[in-house]
Amino acid sequence: MDDVEQSIEPHRASLEISLPSALELTRLGLGTLIDIRQSFEIEMKGAIPDTVHIPLFEVKVMLGDALTEDEQDVLDAGKPKDMDAKTFFTMINRLHHGRDHLLPCICNSGRRSLAAAALLRELGYPKALSVAGGFQAWKKLQAAAPAAAAGTAPAAG
Repeated sequence: MDDVEQSIEPHRASLEISLPSALELTRLGLGTLIDIRQSFEIEMKGAIPDTVHIPLFEVKVMLGDALTEDEQDVLDAGKPKDMDAKTFFTMINRLHHGRDHLLPCICNSGRRSLAAAALLRELGYPKALSVAGGFQAWKKLQAAAPAAAAGTAPAAG
């Protein structure tokens, strides 16, 4: 566990939300799902519909935060998104809707989104959350949905 994870771990319960809860809140218009993965990750693994893409590592660099070696490797693996500080804050402020709009962050597995939620809270966005399980949980949910639908269909008689 690195230093960032150690500092976030005590706050996990207040930062984390389940994927079904995050999806329901966004469906109801009470939040917007923010995909914090790098662009190449979305291109390789797929996008989640109706999300806003704000790559965490590029935001950290823009804010002057140091990246770990692993974070820098992930950042270097792809082409940076064209985002400056003004664009980032305009986007976040528009999403936050007067601090009433939830900002559930999602990454690949739920680890980086904890850091993203903590960072957004440090920047003054108290309703930032981390989606537990991340994109991997979303993929499992999508795979289970057709099976569940098939299981509820009436039997042909």
